[in-house]
Amino acid sequence: MAMVTSRSSHLGPASRPVAIPQDFDAAHDLKVDGVVELPIHIWWSEPPRSFDLRCPKDRARVYELVLTEGDTEDVRRFVRLDVLLALWRELTLPTHVRVAWQAWFSEHGIVV
Repeated sequence: MAMVTSRSSHLGPASRPVAIPQDFDAAHDLKVDGVVELPIHIWWSEPPRSFDLRCPKDRARVYELVLTEGDTEDVRRFVRLDVLLALWRELTLPTHVRVAWQAWFSEHGIVV
C-alpha cells in the first residue's frame, strides 16, 4: 500500500461532508448555554474542552469547531441560527464548510 504524497480534492478535510441538518433551527431542539464541554470527536486535544458560550471569543470558537468537526446532532445541540448569523462574517471556516452553509442559507431565503 503506497502513501499519498500530494493533495487531492478526493482526500483530506475538504472531502468530508459538512453536517447541516435541514431542520437544525427547529424550535423543539434544546440548545446548550453557559459553560459547555465539546465531545471528543470535535475537540480532541489539550487544553480541556470546556468553553463559555457567554464569552464572545469562546462562542465563536465553539461555532467554528462544531461547524467544521461536528455531526448533525452536534449542530442541533450547539448552534443557534440567530447566533450563527450574527457571527457569520467573523468565523474562520474552511472554504468547503462556508460554501455548504451559504448554500443552506440560500435554500432557506437567508441573506448573509
